[in-house]
Amino acid sequence: MPIDGGTHVLDQIVVDRAVRELRPDFAVLAITAEGLANGPSDDTAFDWLAVAGERSRDAQEHPHVLAWREAYQAFGAKPKRTRPSVDALIRRADSLPAINKVVDAYNAVSVEYVLPIGGEDLDGYSGAARLVRATGDEAFDVIASGEPAVEHPAPGEVVWRDDEGVTCRRWNWRQCVRTRVTEDTKNVLFLLERLEPYPLDRLREAGDDLVARLRVISPDVRIRSRLIGAE
Repeated sequence: MPIDGGTHVLDQIVVDRAVRELRPDFAVLAITAEGLANGPSDDTAFDWLAVAGERSRDAQEHPHVLAWREAYQAFGAKPKRTRPSVDALIRRADSLPAINKVVDAYNAVSVEYVLPIGGEDLDGYSGAARLVRATGDEAFDVIASGEPAVEHPAPGEVVWRDDEGVTCRRWNWRQCVRTRVTEDTKNVLFLLERLEPYPLDRLREAGDDLVARLRVISPDVRIRSRLIGAE
């Protein structure tokens, strides 16, 4: 999926220096999947979630979960109040929610590999994805009391954003409405995020597993990937 005169979205992803200074060990495996045929959760998706939940029941104190809690504390977040995404999912291992086939696929991989994974609808994106420390005036669109609303990150908070605003707050805690993956989503950017001591080989294995599941959902899906932060 090209932007800015033909450059692929993967080539324009940026991890800002301020984030690298906060966690020099951070790396992200970015994967684009184009031409997906998503849909409601099915028996295959239910099985993925059940198996992942069974395998990760005792992972709440996994070294990677602890590393993410430390990272949250480093930029002022309270990890017990707003948990890293993988921490929150693992705590629901006995009853992982079914959302839709693509979301179920990456949630299952996230839990099974103890790895934060985000999925963004690329057709809702404006410009390139970048990981930055917020100024505090960026827009973050949500639903509050059943109505569209706009919130703002705290100054210094680590966020994913594009030209329009914040796409995910507190690194990987909460996604905006605009780029959520729905049953109608066809093109997705996946962000698989790693901190030490998580092995890079394990990160790549998780990416391969996710791609294999996406091909079960959509055999003709077009996949590209880029590892950022561990060059």
